[in-house]
Amino acid sequence: MPTQINQIDLADERRTVLRVEGEMLLDDAILVEKIATSINEKNRNQIRIDLADLDLIDSEAASILKRLSDRDGFEIVGAEIFLQSAVDMAERS
Repeated sequence: MPTQINQIDLADERRTVLRVEGEMLLDDAILVEKIATSINEKNRNQIRIDLADLDLIDSEAASILKRLSDRDGFEIVGAEIFLQSAVDMAERS
């Protein structure tokens, strides 16, 4: 499934949500980073990146998102399913 990015502006909260659906590979993560950074610089909005509807994320994309989440003004939510998958895989090994 191709990656889809939906932008939801919450002006009263000075926050923008980027809801990402589908699969996230390196190029997709770079695009999300560029969009999020641009919105943050232009509007000074807090950026929340919602990954709850992702089916797949590769390790290169995850490293880009980690780098972004380490910056002030950016938050990653909805990644619990990926954490649980990693725990399940580790338990099986």
